[in-house]
Amino acid sequence: MKAELARKASIELSFLESGDLRAGSDFLSPGHKIYVSHLPRQSWAQTRETCAQVTGAGFDPVPHVPVRLLKSAQQLDEVLSALRGAGASELLLIAGDYERPEGPYDRVLQVLQCGKLQDQGFTRVSIAGHPEGHPRVSDDEIRRAQLEKARQGAAAGLDVTLVTQFFFEAKPFIVWARELRMAGIGARIVAGLPGPASIKKLLQLARHCGVGPSIRALTARSGPMFKLLSDRDPDLLLNDLATALLYQPDLFDGIHLYSFGGFLRTAAWLRQQAELQTTPLIGRRDAC
Repeated sequence: MKAELARKASIELSFLESGDLRAGSDFLSPGHKIYVSHLPRQSWAQTRETCAQVTGAGFDPVPHVPVRLLKSAQQLDEVLSALRGAGASELLLIAGDYERPEGPYDRVLQVLQCGKLQDQGFTRVSIAGHPEGHPRVSDDEIRRAQLEKARQGAAAGLDVTLVTQFFFEAKPFIVWARELRMAGIGARIVAGLPGPASIKKLLQLARHCGVGPSIRALTARSGPMFKLLSDRDPDLLLNDLATALLYQPDLFDGIHLYSFGGFLRTAAWLRQQAELQTTPLIGRRDAC
């Protein structure tokens, strides 16, 4: 199960790393899904060009589209058309971490409801999931918004995927995914994992992105040993998620790796995990 999750995992790429795509072919299979991030001050043209490069390298691009950056309905049409022309058939719609919208779109739901995705030929859409909540939005509001977006996307005839914020401990994600399934959400659920990185970098990113209680798993070690462990990969987290699927096979559908600027390192780690022939630690029922 662990190897299967790794083989089917999606991975994130920034436009700054597009030069690594060819080398990534050594680790990723043709048709692999690569999410193209949209960094602050990044242009739509840079996103489009990166998607075209992902397509040219034989992979499936899924560009991030922060809807609060869209200045008008016309620009939405233009962006969708450009991304479609660059080979994208799926988008990750996010509001974006911007205090005020630059145009008419304040929420992802508005774009899901307007019909422009279908007009441009998109049949698949990813939306963000927040198992541990959001630092600037109440838990009730974020849960309600997730359900509303998933249901609206399905009602619009779109194949919906919920891709979560990254986390460091399996249990909060498992509880969240069970709640969605109990609420009748049939969308694909994909667990966002932090790729291999230094503990210092992971802590900085976790605090910036508002990662919740699972950050305790990252800081569980203390004293001299913690200082020596300068790097961390999500191997144990992946093991716990694979174990959870043994008990509830329909709980979630896959994993996504945030590479944090380390695309090739993360791709190599995925390849390593995909080639392992190991059995999850079934005795670790605490993860379930």
